[in-house]
Amino acid sequence: MNDHSSRVDLLLVADMIEKGARVLDVGCGDGSLLQILTDQRQVDGRGIELSQSGVNGCVAKGLSVIQGDADTDLIDYPDDAFDYVILSQTLQATRQPREVVKHLLRIGRRAIVSFPNFGHWRIRAQVAFLGRMPVTKNLSYAWYDTPNIHFCTIRDFISLCDELQADVEKAVALDRNGSAMRMNLPWAVWNMFGEQAVFMLKRHGIK
Repeated sequence: MNDHSSRVDLLLVADMIEKGARVLDVGCGDGSLLQILTDQRQVDGRGIELSQSGVNGCVAKGLSVIQGDADTDLIDYPDDAFDYVILSQTLQATRQPREVVKHLLRIGRRAIVSFPNFGHWRIRAQVAFLGRMPVTKNLSYAWYDTPNIHFCTIRDFISLCDELQADVEKAVALDRNGSAMRMNLPWAVWNMFGEQAVFMLKRHGIK
């Protein structure tokens, strides 16, 4: 999990949100994304954050955020309570990512998930040639103190979407410079060269 202030995907996520929408940001950190959505998209935004320091940062910004755990507290939210539910760079830190994504799709009419791609060639090279757990800009923790416990690749996530019968409405892979890769490239290329990915999902059959 990374500090929101250093992230390049926030504006990309914000561009996917309709103005005035009801939004829940799960794992909202210090509220940087919610602040962007409030200022630029005029959303009715709510947040849930595990760390007390993150909650304090959100409250200091005047944001509506509660302390909670994505793994245990999403079950308390009713179906279709929000237009969008966001899980931004937090999936890999959850204990039960499959169940968390299921709840996102249940709670929101759209779910937006961003995550670091563990299939990137630099990560593969560090494991293959150095024999060490990888450390990169987007995965900056050492193996012994990382909050990230469930890494996945872009292809892993696509397989999860198929398993959950979730339609991929939009998808973007970001290269090491934070630039969007070409849309018409095959998944295998995204999986090799994309450092991060952002997916907007919806339940099958939802318009």
